[in-house]
Amino acid sequence: MSTTRSTVRTAGVAVRAMLVFTLVLGIGYTALVTAIGQLALPWQANGSLVTDAEGTPVGSALIGQSFTDADGAALPEYFQSRPSAAGDGYDGGASSGSNWGPENADLIEAIRQRQAAIAELEGVEVSEIPADAVTASGSGLDPHISPSYALLQVPRVAAERGIPESDVRDLVASMIQSRDLGYLGEPRVNVLELNLALDRLQN
Repeated sequence: MSTTRSTVRTAGVAVRAMLVFTLVLGIGYTALVTAIGQLALPWQANGSLVTDAEGTPVGSALIGQSFTDADGAALPEYFQSRPSAAGDGYDGGASSGSNWGPENADLIEAIRQRQAAIAELEGVEVSEIPADAVTASGSGLDPHISPSYALLQVPRVAAERGIPESDVRDLVASMIQSRDLGYLGEPRVNVLELNLALDRLQN
């Protein structure tokens, strides 16, 4: 009988402990962290959403997207993102690189095709095309391109929009983000934010 009581008492303690820790850690901690995020960093906590001039969300500052038509052709009036290997491209639910090594024949062929397409679109030599223009990032969701790739696209974008190249070049320069903490990563340009700024430039 005493063994049964002891077992029941022990089980009761375990159940009560589980309920307490569920409330404290599962609900209380989650609510606390969520509240801190909403109060201290609401933009980041809600997905770093980027909105257009009307305030409509058009994407996230953390996830790249394509600027192409229904057939996948580049929209010439917009700056183009780097390639994506995430799902069908920029799929946030399928973040991935191609996992192809530098000697992979498929990767080499894909790079050659991208180089040819960019050379034709921008009217430049293949040797002028930076690496990030023809290779996907490890996540496949990189929202940034290098300043050199952004500047390479300036003449085409300016011509399509009827804007002086100097104005578009100045816009790109103003959108260049420096290395984090002054030494981490590389200078970069967020393509979505740049294209939205470009739209505002004409409005």
